[in-house]
Amino acid sequence: MKFDTIIIGGGLTGLTTGIKLAEHGEKCAIVSSGQSALHFFGGSFDLLGNIKGKEVRNPLESIKSLSPQHPYSRIGIDNISQLANEASQLLTRAGINVSGKAELNHYVLTPMGTLKPTWLTLNEFDCFEENFTFPWEKATIFNFKGFLDFHALFAKDGLKKLGIHVDIINIAMKQLDAIRQNPSEMRSTNIAKVFEKKDTLSELAQKINELSIEVDAVILPSVFGLLNKNVVDDLKAKINKQVVLIPAIPPSVPGIRSQILLRNRFQKLGGTYFLGDQVENGTLLNNHIQDIHTTNHGNIKLVADRFVLASGSFYSKGIIATPHKIYEPIFDLEIDGGNDRSEWVEDNFFNSQPFMSYGVKTDEKFRALKNNTPIENLFVAGSILGGTNPSQEGSGAGICLLSSLYVADKILRSRK
Repeated sequence: MKFDTIIIGGGLTGLTTGIKLAEHGEKCAIVSSGQSALHFFGGSFDLLGNIKGKEVRNPLESIKSLSPQHPYSRIGIDNISQLANEASQLLTRAGINVSGKAELNHYVLTPMGTLKPTWLTLNEFDCFEENFTFPWEKATIFNFKGFLDFHALFAKDGLKKLGIHVDIINIAMKQLDAIRQNPSEMRSTNIAKVFEKKDTLSELAQKINELSIEVDAVILPSVFGLLNKNVVDDLKAKINKQVVLIPAIPPSVPGIRSQILLRNRFQKLGGTYFLGDQVENGTLLNNHIQDIHTTNHGNIKLVADRFVLASGSFYSKGIIATPHKIYEPIFDLEIDGGNDRSEWVEDNFFNSQPFMSYGVKTDEKFRALKNNTPIENLFVAGSILGGTNPSQEGSGAGICLLSSLYVADKILRSRK
């Protein structure tokens, strides 16, 4: 099978790359092994939230102080603002409506009842301009009896420190009885399916209205709208108080919905999505990848003019660590971390761990390096890039979105 571009990895990076290319007429395929980090999505896309322990208010300004090896620095400061705006528009075209701007972080509530700075947030979640003021003083957290993936007490303690008086009420509904019998079934996604029914949603809203007369806001776990994003709007319209959603423990309902919307957008543009397939290796000849071989396709080669490696970092096995080495498993590309295990970690568990910043080496065009030579048609994007610690910086989603758009732009320019 022949394509213009084949993307290895079907998460946020791969889908963003594929959508931009497909919007410009590229015949694209994505090979996805399964779940992505979007299944852990908290409702916000971070651009840059922290540098060396100091909170960032203006990401665009703070990016200037990052190291030259950081993906943002390599993309180029002048390009970041344009790509950030483009990312927001791409999400909107996919049906993912967000609020936020790259020059000023806003704040969102975490499952711990604390506030964190972020860039773009789904419109169903509340955004706050400051991290110390709220438009309400009294709130009630509503949880579902038997739902253990939402820790209401943690949220209450965090909000109490912010000056909010909070009560907790556990709601029992007969529609949830069947999945409550098995704790492994009482998960966000299964609860969301129950509330796809309008009658059940109306009953929930009625219960909440009866129990929230004297409060300013109602707080709920984000377990609504798995397949239908209008469910959240319907619920908020039925409840008489301000409704505030807080992320629950994964699997993430808004994250899965976002992945579905992105995938649908890609496929409607003519893209081919190979789900549940694994790229095993590729054929390299004269610094060009000729084709790749996947588990499901057996002897059938997937051929393309260009390839994008968006397979993620350690979590998704885009990079693998053994007791003796760290390596990239498909093309055996160069990694910017050494094979001396003692250098991978710091003794203090709470310090920034060196291995978290390891990634595939690339040239200035984000082409992969092998034997210090760029592979001319293999580009790299997303969390597999090195030079950054996204979990510490609060930059993971931003790196995925901006590097994918940057690489897609390089591909589109190269075909002219």
